[in-house]
Amino acid sequence: MKAEEIRTMIIEVIHEIVPDEDLSNLKGDIRIRDQIEMDSMDFLDVVMELRKRYSIVVPEDDYMELSTLDSSVAYLEPRMKDI
Repeated sequence: MKAEEIRTMIIEVIHEIVPDEDLSNLKGDIRIRDQIEMDSMDFLDVVMELRKRYSIVVPEDDYMELSTLDSSVAYLEPRMKDI
């Protein structure tokens, strides 16, 4: 999967978890939780959805790697290269 596809996929997953949020102006370099109403349980739901859909396990120590859209793409890209 390419970076732009991963970015789109992350936004789709977030939209499923917090459907009432407007994600159209989500900036890549600002913490996602600073831009939208997403609590820690919502974040964990995103991590679990990645596991369910794509078999990607994100260790708790790596959660900070998913704090922004850009860092999420950078973290997930090598893990999703064969998807």
